[in-house]
Order: sequence, then structure tokens, then C-alpha cells
Amino acid sequence: MRKKLEGNGLWESSRMMLPEHKAAINRHSETLKYRERIQLDEQEWEHVSRAVLESLHRRRPITVRLFHPVELLTVIGIVDRVDELKGRFMVDGEWFPIADIEGASLEEQL
Repeated sequence: MRKKLEGNGLWESSRMMLPEHKAAINRHSETLKYRERIQLDEQEWEHVSRAVLESLHRRRPITVRLFHPVELLTVIGIVDRVDELKGRFMVDGEWFPIADIEGASLEEQL
């Protein structure tokens, strides 16, 4: 005869889950999806600044990686304007915060 507490017996016999437990598990799994904000060092900011200014002045396409807590966000286009006072830049008519930049690179010219 097999005892109830042997192996996984106790869990095998209890198939019921309380709604509060299910909600807590769902909340926990959602928090695992969140990304941490990357802090760029001075050298990386210099590289990003050069790429943004090159795109602005020479109308070269740029790829900018931006922070988003859940997904990977990439903006591809040509920088139209930079508003340092408000801390934002415009690509294809849409404004993005400069503080959210995690990296930038210029697209290769054909």
C-alpha cells in the first residue's frame, strides 16, 4: 500500500486551487516579465549622441533601442528634431524621451 505523503502523493490528490492563490501566481508571473532599466555610462551616451546628431544633420536612418518595462522597443527612422529642454527627440513625427534610450546605431548606407 502506498502512503499519501510519499513522492508527490499529497499534491497528486489535491487538484483544487483557491482563486486567491491563482491570482497571486498570475501576479507573480507578470512581475517576472518586467525588464530593468539599463543605465548607460558616459562613453555609451557619447556614442548615442553622435548617432542621433549624425541622423539629424545628415538625414541618415538610425535604430534606437528604448526602455519599456515589458517588451523590447526599437525605433527606426530619421531623427527630425531634438528638444534638449524637454528631454525628447522626434523620429518620423513622433516624440520619444531621451532618458529612455538604451542604445543607438546608424543604419548602413547602400
